[in-house]
Amino acid sequence: MFKKLILLLIILFIPLIFVYAEDNDVNLPESPEFSYPSEESQAPIIKSNKNYAQIYNNLQPADFAYVHDIDPDQFYDIKDTTWAPYPLLRLNSYIYFKDQSIEPGYYLITPREHKGNWYMLFKQNGKVSHIIPVYEKDIVPETFYETHLPKPKLTFAQKAHMGFLSFLGKFKSSKRRDPVKSYMEINDLENYFVSIIIYYGSYKYSTIFRTIKL
Repeated sequence: MFKKLILLLIILFIPLIFVYAEDNDVNLPESPEFSYPSEESQAPIIKSNKNYAQIYNNLQPADFAYVHDIDPDQFYDIKDTTWAPYPLLRLNSYIYFKDQSIEPGYYLITPREHKGNWYMLFKQNGKVSHIIPVYEKDIVPETFYETHLPKPKLTFAQKAHMGFLSFLGKFKSSKRRDPVKSYMEINDLENYFVSIIIYYGSYKYSTIFRTIKL
């Protein structure tokens, strides 16, 4: 009886699925992409009471590396999701941390703990290219993601299709857990510093870089 019900629902929703596939005006949510501007189009400089020069000078480069530059915990983060939950950073110009030069390109940013300290992993093509220390870890406000993450506008056919998938997902054998929510905040600071703050799940992680090499 249950199999017949599922078969009937599939038959009823097949036309809606085709309508959904043909509608290219609306996209389902993807891993958010954030861009750090080039030197020719810098964002307004943010002033703060924090002594970023002292924070930067006190940070120590990572004294460890990953075997074959592979993050061993990545598999557990993405095994139950459709896409990588990490925010995607696009650098249009170089940024620097101590003796590390992070060149323009695309990076998946991932917070990781190592021996009680937190670091930010910059990944390209599945491999860790840079490990940057986090100077501050804090709790994300309860309604932060609802306020800052865009909500996709779905057509009736898309809503019906997503509702059908949600119905199937209620059964334990096919249920997938929701991906971790993430967000990124980038601010240009005084004296050629830039902060990159990663919001990942219940916590946010703050890092600091320079926009010129010393």
